[in-house]
Amino acid sequence: MKRIALFLATNLAIIVVLSITLRILGVERILDESGTNLNLSNLLVFAAVFGFGGSFISLAISKWMAKKTMNVQVIEQPGNETERWLVDTVRRQAQQAGIGMPEVGIFDSPDPNAFATGMSKNNALVAVSTGLMHNMNRDEVEAVLGHEVAHVANGDMVTLALIQGVINTFVIFLARVIGHLVDRVVFKNEEGHGPAFWVTTIVAEIILAILASIIVMWFSRQREFRADEGGAKLAGREKMIAALERLRAAQGQPSQMPDQMRAFGIRGGMGDGIKKLFMTHPPLEERIMALKAGGR
Repeated sequence: MKRIALFLATNLAIIVVLSITLRILGVERILDESGTNLNLSNLLVFAAVFGFGGSFISLAISKWMAKKTMNVQVIEQPGNETERWLVDTVRRQAQQAGIGMPEVGIFDSPDPNAFATGMSKNNALVAVSTGLMHNMNRDEVEAVLGHEVAHVANGDMVTLALIQGVINTFVIFLARVIGHLVDRVVFKNEEGHGPAFWVTTIVAEIILAILASIIVMWFSRQREFRADEGGAKLAGREKMIAALERLRAAQGQPSQMPDQMRAFGIRGGMGDGIKKLFMTHPPLEERIMALKAGGR
């Protein structure tokens, strides 16, 4: 749940910044007509500015944030044979996938992991951990790279941002409608919006955001199946299965990736019961079974 809390906190922080900006500019006054009614059309536009604005700001800074958070060392000029192999492998896979060459980097972590991020197919970053390089053979690393390149080729970052933008829009819209109704019906406030509106709106946004994140996590799990299949096409099905088997062997070890970056990694986590609804990755057993069955 800590990962979800940080994820929601990031979105809420961006929304707060946009809210202050729009209030200073006087835009928020369009939501309150003479202090009595909400203009739902204007509210929907307002919510969309917030929802998509926050989502696309997150997308725009995703590569920069990943580099800073994970201390990724981008390979500008390969300094050894291993770095040269990494860059050449990603270049070959990117050409096969029909995308621009991503930046390639390494981050220091004993956790065998990798991730891809960036705001477009032609402006992406693929990074692997030192733990991945030390614990996997080259066939397995090639499959992991193929998985990450497939994420980029599938446009998963942009699609996720669009989905998050739609969900943010309706969360903000519904939260304000709920706040308005509580303010008018329960507290009988007929002039402007009182404290009840703002308190109820904030509480409703938090609750609705948690519920809506279930949809985002479901999509995240589905994209992993597609990326596994993409990695199998780029590197070979047996290599992809072997890489996932290797990751499953390391599953008992806690991930060393920061919580805000774990959703982008290849490993994911484990969960039972209701926790499964908030998992960014399907269980590795399901991913392996899907590949052995010929894809999903």
